[in-house]
Amino acid sequence: MECTIDWGGPNGMLFTASTGSGHVAVMDGAVDGGGHNLAPRPMEMLLAGTGGCTAYDVVLILKRGRHAVSGCSVKLQADRADSDPKVFTRIHFAFTVTGRNLPRAAVERAVQLSHEKYCSASAMLEKTAALTFSVDIVDTQETAAA
Repeated sequence: MECTIDWGGPNGMLFTASTGSGHVAVMDGAVDGGGHNLAPRPMEMLLAGTGGCTAYDVVLILKRGRHAVSGCSVKLQADRADSDPKVFTRIHFAFTVTGRNLPRAAVERAVQLSHEKYCSASAMLEKTAALTFSVDIVDTQETAAA
């Protein structure tokens, strides 16, 4: 895996990441840190990447289990250390998984497997942060009937 980060120049703190898979992401800093607030902060990107990593796992695990999953979102709320390096110290993952007749045990097991076995991002972050999880299941059959 490879990524190149290029600074946008002397009038700010805009950085462009070019990934080995041929994609681009932009990051910026807050105005009080010399940035122009034009893009997510690098630490927000780290948090977003972790959310994407675990949501990907959960969907894949449920699909492989032949469950009728139709949606998955995860809201991450994090606290950081007060002093440098301001690592994440606590991250809560609130999953909302949508589908038809999804067994709670299967969804909770998918979340557990992601964090205990598959998600390399959360495996790294758990070295400094306490990770907690919650699961909400929305049954599309109940939604359609309402």
